[in-house]
Amino acid sequence: MSNPREVDLAIIGGTVVSPSGARRAGIAVDGGRIVAIAADELLPPARRTVDAAGMLLLPGLVDSEAHPGCYSPLRDDLGTESRAAAAAGVTTWGVHAPSTRMGHPNFVDFVQPDDVVSFHEVFGHFVEAVEADSAIDVFLTYMLETDRQAQEIPEYARDHGVTSYKLYLQSMSPEAEPHWPGRRAGLGHGFDDGVVYVTMENVAALGPPGVVCMHCENWEIARIFDGRLRAEGRTDWAAWSDRSPHFLEAHHVRGYGYIAEVTGCPIYIQHATTPETYREIAELRARGVTCWAQTGPHWLHFGKGERNAWRINVPLRSRENNPNIWSALREDTINSVGSDHVVSWVPSDYETSFSPDIWSLKTGFTSRVEMHLPVLLEGVHRGDISLERLVEVACANPARIFGLYPRKGALEVGSDADIVLVDPERVVTVSNSQVLTRSGWTVLDGHTIHGWPVATFLRGRQVARWEDGAPGPEYIGDSDGRYLRREVGSALVDLAAPARVG
Repeated sequence: MSNPREVDLAIIGGTVVSPSGARRAGIAVDGGRIVAIAADELLPPARRTVDAAGMLLLPGLVDSEAHPGCYSPLRDDLGTESRAAAAAGVTTWGVHAPSTRMGHPNFVDFVQPDDVVSFHEVFGHFVEAVEADSAIDVFLTYMLETDRQAQEIPEYARDHGVTSYKLYLQSMSPEAEPHWPGRRAGLGHGFDDGVVYVTMENVAALGPPGVVCMHCENWEIARIFDGRLRAEGRTDWAAWSDRSPHFLEAHHVRGYGYIAEVTGCPIYIQHATTPETYREIAELRARGVTCWAQTGPHWLHFGKGERNAWRINVPLRSRENNPNIWSALREDTINSVGSDHVVSWVPSDYETSFSPDIWSLKTGFTSRVEMHLPVLLEGVHRGDISLERLVEVACANPARIFGLYPRKGALEVGSDADIVLVDPERVVTVSNSQVLTRSGWTVLDGHTIHGWPVATFLRGRQVARWEDGAPGPEYIGDSDGRYLRREVGSALVDLAAPARVG
């Protein structure tokens, strides 16, 4: 009898975690795919063996929302932030971008309304940037602004493999909003309900995995609260949350959820943070609307007005509300977690970014992708969610919703060998010196986390590690991320088919 063929990699001694449970098993990898999951002694011989004794083996995280290129050129952001993502256990990024943030060299000092072009004009630049500079795999969610872009959705799905589309509803009326996020975020155009309707109509016609993502927050009403708070002399950080109370989020879910019902369009609520929103989501689902919901690590971990909490859209809610978010995540009202990662600051720029006056503080904060898995692990430690639920909401569900499962988000034979080793016993008091994000700082500075990712593999190649005794994580991979096309008409990917790139 001939000896078994040698494979590229075997990871032994660990515990493989899936949404259905955890089991002691090893994983064999060849050609970038998982070829066996079995007891260690049953795995084929391997050219490299990694001892994962005491470790949890998780699928690489599928981060459904990230914004590289938001404040800096796309290639600069991909070059640093995807490495930070990899070190934190994220192996697939869902990048949300308008046409002005797709890497076109003419859109560096953006943006004016006339710059909002068809995605046909910029898609090639984006793929080139990903394949040259990204450390992890990337899929696209287009942020739509114009009638033309909404009308071209069938072409984008066919030609670009893009099946998810974002409506940044807070930027619909730029002339009315004192803090309009458009110009700073690379958006050059307000849009109206006609764009919303055509977008949902065309995405519904795609079939699965077509989906419309929505940032729900009515800034037209927020401007009224904004004016009142300023008139009262409020400058404290909690004022940012008070200017956008719970019902402004829930109102958009109700109003635009109705258009989704009329058109038959699946929708994905990007930032579901309040009980009022959860009631609207339940009502939509009861009426037959396919409605998924996402939260992020910062809403789970921080509360409004705290010094480290910063300013964000939608705003952080009260500390008393945090258990509501964890409960919604545990009970499947919230189906997914995304980092909403943005970086806008040069290294060591925390002090110049900070302001005690909320109105002059920069919106957003850095290093969110590096807190994604740690915050969820801390939730497991506290008993807020199970380890199996963590894998479901951070890996499997986003891959399913966005048409990447089971190639991504799963540890199954035939899946891409995107694997994260987590040390459940490692206790980390986070410091700014440990992060890889370009800005060099994190709002988690000083916070203690129980459990931490210590090794990341992308398609079977190790790209990050945090060895015992080392001061922090280290990126050790190459810029070999791939652009991931998705196909309309099916929510699943054929594991037998070769990976499609570009």
